[in-house]
Amino acid sequence: MSRSGADLALLLLGGFRALADQATVELAARGYEDVRPVHDFALQAILSGAGTASELGRRMSVTKQAAAKTLAVLEERGYVVREPDPADRRRLSLHVTERGLAMLREGEAVFDELRARWEAQVGAGTLGEVERALRQLLGTQTVRLDSPGWAAQGLEW
Repeated sequence: MSRSGADLALLLLGGFRALADQATVELAARGYEDVRPVHDFALQAILSGAGTASELGRRMSVTKQAAAKTLAVLEERGYVVREPDPADRRRLSLHVTERGLAMLREGEAVFDELRARWEAQVGAGTLGEVERALRQLLGTQTVRLDSPGWAAQGLEW
């Protein structure tokens, strides 16, 4: 039976959501119960150079206000700090803390474990084929983790 393009999009989104939701549960069990996927996107954007709320908003395709709200949460939870910019002491720059970096490392380990579970469930060959097909369809361009676009808009975390 032939499936529609919408079905394919929903399957891909469902796969992403299943991994992201399970990773959130796993991170909570490891002491990071206050982390949501949008926080990962924000931390990755900061690590790749978003030094202000405005720049973070641009990179995440959200308003400056939404970015500022996410930043306030990340600062409150100890994942990000604002420090004086060495080039302009009047300006504050964003920096990911050691706690933020540790959480990102733990998240990478969780995703590796989740991948291994999927591989055990469907087999190494099948999962490898899915990954090869997706790479062929998506090309060699790196997926930007700091640009979730529509996915981050309007989310309350």
